[in-house]
Amino acid sequence: MGSLDGQVAFITGAARGQGRSHAVRLAREGADIIGVDICADIASSGYPMGSRAELDETVELVEAQGGKMIASVADVRDYAALKAAVDAGVEHFGRLDIVCVNAGIATMAFRELTDAEDLEQWTDVLDVNLVGAFHTAKAVIPHLIAGERGGAIVFTSSTAGLKGFGGLQGGGLGYAASKHGIVGLMRTLANALAPHSIRVNTVHPTGVNTMMAVNPAITEFLANYPGGGPHLQNPMPVQMLEPEDISEAVAYLVSDGARYVTGVTFPVDAGFNNKL
Repeated sequence: MGSLDGQVAFITGAARGQGRSHAVRLAREGADIIGVDICADIASSGYPMGSRAELDETVELVEAQGGKMIASVADVRDYAALKAAVDAGVEHFGRLDIVCVNAGIATMAFRELTDAEDLEQWTDVLDVNLVGAFHTAKAVIPHLIAGERGGAIVFTSSTAGLKGFGGLQGGGLGYAASKHGIVGLMRTLANALAPHSIRVNTVHPTGVNTMMAVNPAITEFLANYPGGGPHLQNPMPVQMLEPEDISEAVAYLVSDGARYVTGVTFPVDAGFNNKL
C-alpha cells in the first residue's frame, strides 16, 4: 500500500530531470501520472529540451513502479494544448488530485548579448516559467475543485525565487523574476483554494544535477558569477543535489502528512538560502 494509492498527479516537464523523478517517486507511492513535455528545443535556452524518446522512457519508468502514465507533447506556453492534455488525462483516469508545476528553463549566459538576444531570453524565460505556471494552474484548478476531495499543487521555484541572484542579462533577470513571481502566484492561490482544502506550496532547490544546471552555458555563467562555482557554495558539503532529493520534498508536500501545510516556501537547498 502506497501513501498515494488511487490518486492521479499531473506533472509538467516530465520527460527528464526533476519532472521525471517526481513522476517515478509519486508512482512508487501508488499514484497514476498525467505528464507533458514540450519535446522540442527553445533556441534562446542554449541547451536541448527533453525529447519524445525521453518522455516515453519516463512512461516506462513509471510503469516499472506499478503505475500508469498518459504522456503528451504540450508546450506550457500554449494554454489550449496544455488544457487538452489535462482534460484528456482526467477523462482517462477519472480524477485529479496532485499537480507538480515543474516545467522551466534557465537561459543565463556569460557572453555579451545583443539587445535582440537579451529581450528574447527575457521573454522566453517569463513565458515558460511564469506564464506556463499560470496556464497550468488555470487548466488544473477546475478539476481539483470538481473532485471535492481537496488536493495539492506544488510549484517548482528556486533559490533564485528567494534570493536576488541572476546578474544583469535578460535571461538571468527573467529567471529570478519568474521564480519570485511563482511565489506570489502560490501564496495567492493558497488563500483562494484553502476553502476547497486544496493546498498550494513552492519548493526551492539549490543547484540540481539536471541538464538545466550542468549545460556548458550555465556552467560558464556560474563559474564567473561573484561567489560562484558549479554549486554557488552551498553551506552543506554537497555541490549539487540529485532530482530525487527534490522529489522527496514533493512527495511529502502532496501527502496526507502535509494535509495542513499550505502557502509555504519550502527550501531544499543544502542551506543556501540561510547562508550569510
